[in-house]
Amino acid sequence: MKTKIIAIIAILSLISCNGVKNLRKPNLDMPETYIPAMETDSACVADIEWWEFYTDPTLCSLIKKALDNNRDLLKAAAKVEEVRNLYGIDRLNYLPEISGIAGASHETNRYNGITTTKDPEYDLKMTVGWEVNLFGAMSWAKKSSRARYEATLDDYHAMRMTLIAETASAYFRLMALKNELSIVRQTLETREESLNQARIRFEGGLTSETVYQQAKVEYASTAALVPNLEQQVKVANNAITMLIGEFPNDSICPEQPIWSDNIQDNIPVGVSSTLLERRPDISAAEHRLAAAMADAGLSYANQFPNISLSFTPGWENESLSRFFASPFTYVVGNIAGTIFDFGRKKRKYKAAIAIYEQARNDYEKTVINAFTEVNTAIETLNKVKENRKLKAELCEASMKYVNLAQLQYRAGSLNYIDVLDAQRRYFDAQIAVSNALRDEYLALANLYKVLGGGWDTSSEKNR
Repeated sequence: MKTKIIAIIAILSLISCNGVKNLRKPNLDMPETYIPAMETDSACVADIEWWEFYTDPTLCSLIKKALDNNRDLLKAAAKVEEVRNLYGIDRLNYLPEISGIAGASHETNRYNGITTTKDPEYDLKMTVGWEVNLFGAMSWAKKSSRARYEATLDDYHAMRMTLIAETASAYFRLMALKNELSIVRQTLETREESLNQARIRFEGGLTSETVYQQAKVEYASTAALVPNLEQQVKVANNAITMLIGEFPNDSICPEQPIWSDNIQDNIPVGVSSTLLERRPDISAAEHRLAAAMADAGLSYANQFPNISLSFTPGWENESLSRFFASPFTYVVGNIAGTIFDFGRKKRKYKAAIAIYEQARNDYEKTVINAFTEVNTAIETLNKVKENRKLKAELCEASMKYVNLAQLQYRAGSLNYIDVLDAQRRYFDAQIAVSNALRDEYLALANLYKVLGGGWDTSSEKNR
């Protein structure tokens, strides 16, 4: 009889393990490189710590403040703590539950007018209850809870990675706006000098009023750019203070930014297969897939009976003086299960499988999206680098054009309208170079993020 019981238990245990064996695994046919015919090696810019990648001291200080004070990131950290404690509950479900009762009651009865009877009772009992994990329900619940905790932790790391990139991008935009404002103000000073000279020459009868009015138009057009740029600077500045969790202030960035065009030409992007390890959003999708599989296993195991045991020792007596003379024990074993539920649990299991399929497709989509982002980021960085070099050449040519136009105008061989045209071209070229450099920094920050750089916290504690 014992052999039969053991055999039945073993068979049922094996049956309970079959709930997920037929689930389809993700279909990932990843490319060997991010871009066809692109040479790669094991080195990757994402392996560089964020404070080494972003060398600007002001920017590093802002990122540190953002990581310490950003409310969304702090909220995500609290969410991680919440899920971690919920996972702890599922781990403790393997242990028995111990409860106790200490009570006293005094019952009086008088039936049919007969003499009143008294029935006092004093109790001191402890119950040890334990659910047998015979069909794996608690194991699947623990796996599901652990996977969800790890997915939440990955979400936190992904938010860190995004926050670092957003802070850097906001800083680069602010620096570009301040640089553009500086160019406009310098140009405005030049326009003012030209206006004064045109006025003197007009009043002296050396030129016509048309030249003077042209100078006034150029000065007014340049001056009109200042208020709008100042407003954009304020908005960009406030965007950074929001990211770092502070109230608006104007002292977070230097007034005179210094742009460095010394950006490495060849940025290592690493081997494509390592992207799965670097990207926390991919890891989060993978853990959610594991949680969905565990939920399917749990739904399958819930179709089988629950087995629970409980043992209650203690004392129970009607008199306190003889209380410990009456020990009490109570042992219970239960097997509870549904006999016939018209297919409810089976449908729940099928629904869990459908949820797993959704999670599998989400995971595959996340991987494809990650490779797409890297491919786009690499191509974008290459093109903005090319664009910045062309803009720099245009700016240098425009500056020479201005110098030559001014010399020829003073020599009387060129009209003033041609000088204004040269100045406009040089002004536009300066703005274009500033914006192109901004775009290159933004593209570099985005590439660092999409490759998975900036989320690791293991070495940050030792910084």
